[in-house]
Amino acid sequence: MLLTGKTAIVHGGSGSVGAAVARAFAREGAAVHLTGRTVPPLEDVARRIQGDGGIAHVAQLDATDRDAVDRHADAVAAAGSIDICFNATSNDDLQGSALLDMAVADVLRPVTKAVTTTLTTATAAARHMIHRKSGVLLVMAGGRETIPDLGGSHITWSALTGVCRQLAAELGPRGVRVAWLLSPGSPAPGEKNRAEEGALLTERPGYDDVANAAVFAASDWARTMTATELNLTGGLVPD
Repeated sequence: MLLTGKTAIVHGGSGSVGAAVARAFAREGAAVHLTGRTVPPLEDVARRIQGDGGIAHVAQLDATDRDAVDRHADAVAAAGSIDICFNATSNDDLQGSALLDMAVADVLRPVTKAVTTTLTTATAAARHMIHRKSGVLLVMAGGRETIPDLGGSHITWSALTGVCRQLAAELGPRGVRVAWLLSPGSPAPGEKNRAEEGALLTERPGYDDVANAAVFAASDWARTMTATELNLTGGLVPD
């Protein structure tokens, strides 16, 4: 298993992406710490992981609260280590309208929230990772798409890519890697005929595809990869 003996924190662990990534981390041998604002759905994910023989812990946490995130990271690290931190928290974005028709506050809300949660979760974990000169920070980001009516979403993804590059530049010499996953919106398993959207492949990635890419990025197989994007768009966004 690719993550045997590792400890992973998944913020936003009850969402579709967060839950899939948490299950994949556990499947590959990692002990997983799930956080989120609402406990019952986190417990559902944890029970599924435990039912499959994995290790999962749950903590109620608002990822915008830096003190709370720091305390949680301290507690996880005190029990062993933090090897992986994945931020899958929601951005509270508003899509479907052109920027010309949107209030500035609605455009900036997801930018502020996403940058805040990424900084709080990444720096809390990184403070412990640098002592061991080892660790991986992962986030969903992007920003190279040209899709209208996304509101602040596209701006958010671009901002997160900038945050990841900055973190990678500062943390790389201290042994910590940073990568982000680019996925075409919320992936719909089995959706076909994406050629009409301009993609080269006709099937969207499922949540499991995103999770498997996260496993690879978090594993030692990707040990020379940092400040980089894993492109899961099926050619919709070519490199």
